[in-house]
Amino acid sequence: DAKNKKLGRVASEIATILQGKKTVYYNPRLSGSDQVMVENVKDMAFSGNKLEKKKIYRHTGYMGHLKFKILKESFAKNPSLILRQAVARMLPKNFLRDKRMLRLIIK
Repeated sequence: DAKNKKLGRVASEIATILQGKKTVYYNPRLSGSDQVMVENVKDMAFSGNKLEKKKIYRHTGYMGHLKFKILKESFAKNPSLILRQAVARMLPKNFLRDKRMLRLIIK
Protein backbone atom coordinates (compact mmCIF):
# COMPACT_ATOMS: atom_id res chain seq x y z
CA ASP A 1 0.00 0.00 0.00
CA ALA A 2 1.67 3.23 -1.18
CA LYS A 3 -0.86 5.62 0.36
CA ASN A 4 0.87 8.64 2.00
CA LYS A 5 4.34 7.12 1.49
CA LYS A 6 7.23 8.78 -0.31
CA LEU A 7 8.08 7.68 -3.85
CA GLY A 8 11.74 6.90 -3.18
CA ARG A 9 11.07 4.89 -0.06
CA VAL A 10 8.46 2.76 -1.79
CA ALA A 11 10.64 2.28 -4.90
CA SER A 12 13.72 1.20 -2.94
CA GLU A 13 11.69 -1.33 -0.93
CA ILE A 14 10.19 -2.73 -4.14
CA ALA A 15 13.62 -2.96 -5.80
CA THR A 16 15.00 -4.89 -2.82
CA ILE A 17 12.13 -7.39 -2.92
CA LEU A 18 12.33 -7.84 -6.72
CA GLN A 19 16.03 -8.66 -6.49
CA GLY A 20 15.21 -11.40 -3.99
CA LYS A 21 17.31 -9.95 -1.19
CA LYS A 22 14.56 -10.57 1.38
CA THR A 23 14.58 -14.34 0.82
CA VAL A 24 16.89 -16.92 2.33
CA TYR A 25 17.81 -18.23 -1.11
CA TYR A 26 19.23 -14.97 -2.47
CA ASN A 27 21.70 -15.36 -5.30
CA PRO A 28 22.83 -12.30 -7.31
CA ARG A 29 22.88 -14.20 -10.61
CA LEU A 30 19.23 -15.28 -10.32
CA SER A 31 16.26 -13.01 -10.94
CA GLY A 32 14.39 -14.13 -7.81
CA SER A 33 10.81 -15.32 -7.52
CA ASP A 34 8.96 -12.77 -5.39
CA GLN A 35 6.20 -10.68 -6.92
CA VAL A 36 5.27 -7.21 -5.68
CA MET A 37 1.74 -5.84 -5.88
CA VAL A 38 1.36 -2.11 -5.17
CA GLU A 39 -1.95 -0.39 -4.47
CA ASN A 40 -3.00 3.26 -4.07
CA VAL A 41 -0.21 4.63 -6.25
CA LYS A 42 -2.23 7.76 -7.03
CA ASP A 43 -2.20 8.65 -3.29
CA MET A 44 1.61 8.67 -2.95
CA ALA A 45 3.25 11.62 -1.22
CA PHE A 46 6.17 13.75 -2.38
CA SER A 47 8.50 15.72 -0.14
CA GLY A 48 9.26 19.39 -0.58
CA ASN A 49 8.44 21.10 -3.86
CA LYS A 50 9.13 18.07 -6.04
CA LEU A 51 5.71 18.11 -7.70
CA GLU A 52 6.27 21.63 -9.02
CA LYS A 53 10.05 21.63 -9.62
CA LYS A 54 11.18 18.10 -10.59
CA LYS A 55 11.43 17.46 -14.32
CA ILE A 56 10.89 14.11 -16.04
CA TYR A 57 13.19 13.93 -19.08
CA ARG A 58 12.84 11.86 -22.24
CA HIS A 59 14.77 11.88 -25.50
CA THR A 60 13.28 11.37 -28.94
CA GLY A 61 16.52 10.05 -30.43
CA TYR A 62 17.29 13.10 -32.56
CA MET A 63 19.96 15.63 -31.71
CA GLY A 64 18.62 18.48 -29.60
CA HIS A 65 15.29 16.79 -28.94
CA LEU A 66 15.53 16.41 -25.18
CA LYS A 67 12.00 16.96 -23.84
CA PHE A 68 10.70 17.22 -20.31
CA LYS A 69 7.50 17.47 -18.32
CA ILE A 70 6.96 18.63 -14.77
CA LEU A 71 6.40 15.78 -12.30
CA LYS A 72 2.93 17.07 -11.44
CA GLU A 73 1.75 16.73 -15.08
CA SER A 74 3.25 13.26 -15.55
CA PHE A 75 1.97 12.00 -12.21
CA ALA A 76 -1.56 13.25 -12.93
CA LYS A 77 -1.56 11.52 -16.32
CA ASN A 78 -0.02 8.16 -15.32
CA PRO A 79 1.12 7.67 -11.69
CA SER A 80 2.12 4.04 -12.25
CA LEU A 81 4.65 5.04 -14.91
CA ILE A 82 6.47 7.30 -12.42
CA LEU A 83 6.76 4.45 -9.92
CA ARG A 84 7.87 2.00 -12.63
CA GLN A 85 10.64 4.33 -13.78
CA ALA A 86 11.83 4.88 -10.22
CA VAL A 87 11.98 1.13 -9.51
CA ALA A 88 13.66 0.31 -12.84
CA ARG A 89 16.37 2.89 -12.22
CA MET A 90 17.06 1.45 -8.75
CA LEU A 91 17.55 -2.09 -10.04
CA PRO A 92 20.98 -3.21 -11.33
CA LYS A 93 21.46 -2.42 -15.02
CA ASN A 94 21.87 -5.93 -16.39
CA PHE A 95 19.93 -8.56 -18.31
CA LEU A 96 17.87 -9.49 -15.24
CA ARG A 97 16.20 -6.09 -14.92
CA ASP A 98 13.48 -6.76 -17.51
CA LYS A 99 12.62 -10.11 -15.93
CA ARG A 100 12.39 -8.51 -12.50
CA MET A 101 10.22 -5.64 -13.74
CA LEU A 102 7.69 -8.14 -15.14
CA ARG A 103 7.01 -9.25 -11.55
CA LEU A 104 5.93 -5.74 -10.50
CA ILE A 105 2.14 -5.41 -10.50
CA ILE A 106 0.65 -1.96 -9.98
CA LYS A 107 -3.07 -1.58 -9.28
